[in-house]
Amino acid sequence: MTSLSLPLQLLVLIAAFLIVSALADGHENSLPSYHYGAPIRVECMNRSSETGEHIENAAHEIQWIPFPICNETNQPLEFHYGIEGEQNCTIAMVSDPFFHLLEFYIHSDAPLSCRLPSRPPPHIEVVGENPPEQEYIPLVFALAGTLQLSHMHISTHMNVLLHSTPKHHVHPRDSGVLDSATAYSTSPLTHMEGGATRRLVIGDPLPLSFSVRWFPTPALPKVGGKVEWSGMGGHVYASTVFYSLVSFCAGAVVSAVYFFGSVLPRRLRGRGLGGATPLGYGLNGVGNGWGYQKRAVD
Repeated sequence: MTSLSLPLQLLVLIAAFLIVSALADGHENSLPSYHYGAPIRVECMNRSSETGEHIENAAHEIQWIPFPICNETNQPLEFHYGIEGEQNCTIAMVSDPFFHLLEFYIHSDAPLSCRLPSRPPPHIEVVGENPPEQEYIPLVFALAGTLQLSHMHISTHMNVLLHSTPKHHVHPRDSGVLDSATAYSTSPLTHMEGGATRRLVIGDPLPLSFSVRWFPTPALPKVGGKVEWSGMGGHVYASTVFYSLVSFCAGAVVSAVYFFGSVLPRRLRGRGLGGATPLGYGLNGVGNGWGYQKRAVD
């Protein structure tokens, strides 16, 4: 048992170091993160259609409501973590209050202020502790157009840029959390004649289209280079390599302790050292080292 003390001590030290490292990573790694393709629903600030001012709830907090329903999904607008591409959202009918809100948005009297949850809600609650407060990132839609006496023109195509902060991958399929976002109408100065425009009156549908792009970091692409979203599994960090090496070493130590402390002594007790050993010709010159007897030569 004395020979096992050093490997066991090493194993205990590695386990303690892993626990300390996990605690050092702390609260951040214990919180949930978005996986590739996870839905992220958009909700917007509720505003008065008469004044454009935001509406508060009974606790004097800003009231947030879901984005209008999209005909394509029959759900409020949502984006999917890491998924890039073109996305349509047709609002079935522009009501009179919504038409006046669009006037505020286009005239920049009030912004179309929305928000996205930076991470999914926690699925596990600790007894006796309050769940962590949900955090959000702002998403302001810079909706461009012009106002006329009886109607308006809107640039209905928008670019949506979303930035993510990758989580240090303790688990291989973790993705990350939202860092920032923005959205803006394209070609706003040519919307009167461009293809992605809409002449809008009360009662008309409003077809919106979004070109969604993701950045895996808060940084924009650098000059002479580019930042690409490679989806799930496309990030390798120093912490990933570190945890892999530590896990490999811990596994090797456990295997060695088990082999030398249990497997090898049991095998040695089960057979004598003789012709079945690879140690030359066994003991007292009997056997050729692998259990075969020498044959006499005629």
